[in-house]
Amino acid sequence: MAIAGGIIVIIAFAAIIKKYETRMVLLAAGFLMCFIGGVTGNAVATFSKTMVHGSLVPVICTVMGFSFVMKITTCDRHLVESISGVITRSKFILIPLATLLTWWINIAIPSAAGCSAAVGSILIPTLMAAGVHPAMAGAAVLAGTWGSAISPGQAHNIFVADLAQTDLMTVIMAQVPAAIVASIVAVVALTIIATMRKEGPDEARRLAYHAQLEKEEGGKDFKVNPLYALVPLVPLVLLVLGSKQIAVLPLTDVPTAMIVGTVLALIVTRQNPQEITKKFFDGMGEAYGGVIGLIVSAAVFTAGMSAMGLTDALIEAMKGSESIAKIAGAFGPFIIAVISGSGDAAALAFNGAITPQAASFGMSIIDLGSLAQMAGSIGRSMSPVAGAALVCAGLAKVSPMELSKRNALPMLLATITFMIVLFLGK
Repeated sequence: MAIAGGIIVIIAFAAIIKKYETRMVLLAAGFLMCFIGGVTGNAVATFSKTMVHGSLVPVICTVMGFSFVMKITTCDRHLVESISGVITRSKFILIPLATLLTWWINIAIPSAAGCSAAVGSILIPTLMAAGVHPAMAGAAVLAGTWGSAISPGQAHNIFVADLAQTDLMTVIMAQVPAAIVASIVAVVALTIIATMRKEGPDEARRLAYHAQLEKEEGGKDFKVNPLYALVPLVPLVLLVLGSKQIAVLPLTDVPTAMIVGTVLALIVTRQNPQEITKKFFDGMGEAYGGVIGLIVSAAVFTAGMSAMGLTDALIEAMKGSESIAKIAGAFGPFIIAVISGSGDAAALAFNGAITPQAASFGMSIIDLGSLAQMAGSIGRSMSPVAGAALVCAGLAKVSPMELSKRNALPMLLATITFMIVLFLGK
């Protein structure tokens, strides 16, 4: 049955590559696999459960609502215009800067989907305004959403520390050097890909983007208002300073930050409260129909994989590779994360079953456990069905598969680099 599931998954990904409606493909494949697996009810239950996901729905909907408010108040354009000159003069470092910035912020905001929503709502339009291709803009932010792998808030680090019977920071500090080198390799690879595809900052795309803004918002004689330009940054600042790791401000979640930003926009721009409110909820509706719709469809697809035994088969194949534990620890979680959109299940399965025996492979629990959880996080950053990918694709208005195609090689190289540097000299 797992083989049949694998065939359905391959056909589904091929259909998405062929640009068939992503939600239709994922839902159809998910329901079909659940039906064949004899658990059709699981597909419906997953559909219903994900529709009211307690964290993703409020985060993504409020982010998109805030984004719509930024557009009607023109605050987003004031921000873009205020930094467009600097960006234009920094063409070579623009894409790597966006990825590294996302990577470091993701340490403070461990949720990949939440970070991509908060950071992407600012960086993706900014990159596009500088003439970066929309798909590359989305890929640059998505490529940075595995910084959380070295976050104290990452559950896997706590799990590995418990296995190794050591403190959390010992586990994290063992990962940091290899993770930083891997992030640099990923950034360099993505920059090279952007250059080869001619998707970096381009004057023609920049002019077209600004012409579209003028068409939508009117007025060619545009003067930047510094206060307007600062408003889009407020939620991001609140999230970073109010994170558990920094804690300069009281703990702040994404919906709170976005609502505060919206109220601030209303105060600063003094626009009609009725129009601001209407646009905020219009944005929430757009997010639900588009991004949340994709996440719901992806969840049904993942449930179908489980129903066919495909996920268990992949995990069991990974567990059977004890003689080459380093390779299994890296590429088992990586592959499953790419296919399923989540690095959690694979990393936890590997660390629960294999990592306790690390000493028999000549390795430490910290090193093997860190490898598995890091590979899962990196693999998720190129998965077309990951929540972060769907958020970035929605903000860039492109197919999630377009982001995956651009991030595939950088994420693969990052995984290999992390493995090599982690075990260098050991």
